[in-house]
Amino acid sequence: MNQDIDSILRNWQYKQGIAQARLIQAQDGRQLIQLRVDLGLLQMETTGRPDGEKPHGHDTYCDYLREQVRLSRKDGQKFTLSEEQCQEADREFLQHYHRRMCWLALRQYERAVRDADHTLAFMDLVRRHAPNEEYLEAHEQYRGFVLFQRTQAAAALEVENNLPEQAVREIQGGLDKLRDFFVLYEREAEMDDDGMVRHLRQVEKALREQYQIDMTLEEQLQKAIADENYERAAELRDALKQQERA
Repeated sequence: MNQDIDSILRNWQYKQGIAQARLIQAQDGRQLIQLRVDLGLLQMETTGRPDGEKPHGHDTYCDYLREQVRLSRKDGQKFTLSEEQCQEADREFLQHYHRRMCWLALRQYERAVRDADHTLAFMDLVRRHAPNEEYLEAHEQYRGFVLFQRTQAAAALEVENNLPEQAVREIQGGLDKLRDFFVLYEREAEMDDDGMVRHLRQVEKALREQYQIDMTLEEQLQKAIADENYERAAELRDALKQQERA
């Protein structure tokens, strides 16, 4: 078997500052992702763990740790991540980061949302069971970035589905979660100057202008309640339910 990848790298030149990703088909027919990096390329699975491993028989290491948490609680013990578990958790965080970047570059927004949700859920587990503040802060500092990418992907997916108002709602929901993040770490004063926040607000403004969205159904509902126009509020609630079912 020829293990030299010179020809692959020669025909796929690295471009700094750009996420270069592509989908390929393996010899057995399954789909794989390749990400071009400075010194070569990364190849990842499209489902499960990006490296294709099954940690202790589980789909992800996060699933394995959830089981350890349940077992500890069953025994009446408090679960805290060990040094080895912290290292393995970091591996999975990094793998999903690489794949999430690929999905965004490939405009595979539903898959980007899925991987972002996995990372955020894993961050929640780490927040509850971190061995110390240093390890906790090392991960929490990236929560805002993951929320930002998830919001981008979710909004883009709604636009693809021809639901621009839903896209605006996704951005508003993402901004609310980012606000919670800034408040939790006493950085609320920094939020308006944050580049991610400014970008999302610019996207929201552009969507409103492009699709002539003055007020979303949710905003209209809030106004109707504030005006004590309860008949109109009931109509808007029904419209929201229909929109969510669509």
